[in-house]
Amino acid sequence: MISFIRGTVADLTETSVIVESGYIGFEINMTGNALAQLHIGQEVKLHTYFQVREDAMVLYGFFNKDDLQVFKLLLGVNGVGPKAALGVLAGITADELRFAVLSDDVKTLSKAPGIGKKTAQKLILELKDKLSLEEAFEQKLANEQAGAAAAATGAGMTDAKQEAVEALVALGYSSTDALRAVRKVTDAEAVDVESILKAALKNF
Repeated sequence: MISFIRGTVADLTETSVIVESGYIGFEINMTGNALAQLHIGQEVKLHTYFQVREDAMVLYGFFNKDDLQVFKLLLGVNGVGPKAALGVLAGITADELRFAVLSDDVKTLSKAPGIGKKTAQKLILELKDKLSLEEAFEQKLANEQAGAAAAATGAGMTDAKQEAVEALVALGYSSTDALRAVRKVTDAEAVDVESILKAALKNF
């Protein structure tokens, strides 16, 4: 019903953000990690899950569609509700969850708040058939490239440098290392994406 909300952060609580959009303040539950990235007055777009219960209507929000999809996947596990699913994503990333399920890694899943060994085993049992290793790697790469692009934008980089960062991530470098290498490229070397890439590779 409500797939996303774009607006301004009006207020923050311990468990939620109030986003003002169209003269309406929407209270959206998020993980503590996500809330820590927000500040009042910030413009945001949050992908949302709208839960309707007999006694309440609740919104859960995420910065990207991948986290929302994994959240919905967790809701499909018997006995896992929205709060528990949010708790899982507060403890581990969507990528970590996928690889933990595919590799029967009970220990990693148990890191999530409120997830014991039995629940972790249940998550593996019920989610394993819904995930594939190939898709997990593809999504991990996509998430790293998106993270690198966002970091490059935040660092005030040119479009060419942003593309170079994404290309380095695609080659297997971490987004942090790629960003650091491209930052070292001088303006004289930064003629186009190819020249930035060549110069950046020398910085590793």
